[in-house]
Amino acid sequence: MRPRATPATFVALPTLDQLRQFVRQRLCEQDHLDPLGTPLLEGPIRRNGTMCGRFFEIQGPRLLRSHAIWASDEHRILFYDCAGMRVAEVRLTESPDAADQIPLSAQPC
Repeated sequence: MRPRATPATFVALPTLDQLRQFVRQRLCEQDHLDPLGTPLLEGPIRRNGTMCGRFFEIQGPRLLRSHAIWASDEHRILFYDCAGMRVAEVRLTESPDAADQIPLSAQPC
């Protein structure tokens, strides 16, 4: 039987920088990593050529990788552990507009 994800929480992250900081902090907390020393990679998610969110990944020791997906049209962030299991969902009461974001290829922040 697969473990259940924790219930959704609600936060306001009006800028992309605030969203990045929140995602980095949350991913590092779940894997007990230092946010200042953990690289965060990100890349755009497109649907039919239109920006609709971002993919985030932290890389820790021993090939540890955890992920988060910001689905801007659904106003939520989904967090996944290094095994690919969803571990948390955060609902956004305020968030940046994905269509206004400059598309970046996967690169460190």
